[in-house]
Amino acid sequence: MTPPMRQKLILVTGLSGGGKSTALRALEDLGYYCVDNLPAALLKEFAQQVKSNPSRYSIAALGVDARSPAIDLEEIPAWLVDLETSGLECQLLFLTADSKAIIKRFSETRRRHPLTIDQKSLPQAIAEESALLSNLQRKADWVIDTSDTNIHQLRRQVWKCAGSENEAMTIVLESFAFKRGVPQDVDFIFDARILPNPYWVEELRDLSGRDAAVSEWLEQDESVRGMQSDILTFLKSWLPEFQQSQRSYVTVGIGCTGGRHRSVYLVDKLATGLGKDYKNVLIHHREMQA
Repeated sequence: MTPPMRQKLILVTGLSGGGKSTALRALEDLGYYCVDNLPAALLKEFAQQVKSNPSRYSIAALGVDARSPAIDLEEIPAWLVDLETSGLECQLLFLTADSKAIIKRFSETRRRHPLTIDQKSLPQAIAEESALLSNLQRKADWVIDTSDTNIHQLRRQVWKCAGSENEAMTIVLESFAFKRGVPQDVDFIFDARILPNPYWVEELRDLSGRDAAVSEWLEQDESVRGMQSDILTFLKSWLPEFQQSQRSYVTVGIGCTGGRHRSVYLVDKLATGLGKDYKNVLIHHREMQA
């Protein structure tokens, strides 16, 4: 008899401006039930809710930041050990970045650093937060430095961390616009710019490849159907080789001019086709989420 799968809880923390919110959204893409900015003192209660509802919270993630009292932050490592002992698999993900990168990020947004109180400067707040969270960083299972990382690269890194122990290979299908550059860390790239472009049809221009009118328009063209079939055949032929070589993560990029019509349509269709054979297929429409 196969033993039941252990429930999993990932605690996400780190420096403000380090990418915690992006990391939680990436975990949501993997099916995690995510809660952000819960006071550290409520971690035990949250964990009990998770444990008491295994079907609903088989995998969950919790975001905690330095606004929690220092005494509660200090107790987190011990709490995680207790939760592990009780049967809940717990892991700690820490997001960090250098001061220069964090200052630049806060200068580009209206958000205030949570510790900039009592006329404290931003560099002082960053230093204080780093000291408050230093023990959690040392105890973390994964530490991701986002100083030179954009949100798309961070999402991939989080997926790799959370999915590294999965037996099933994870396939990421990403649509993008060539005019904004080719994504980094992709294993395959396919160019859909040779296909008919719905952008030049006035009533379709403001829609996307996810709209039925665009799908129907594209599907009327033999070249669209042919490219979709050829890419799917290629991937079905070669993805098993990646899986046998113990690759846990493969990224496929589909690009067009604007990244909203043809590439989006193809990514969604390929996801449906591959979903029949692979459990973990993730979709990322870069230009629609930027």
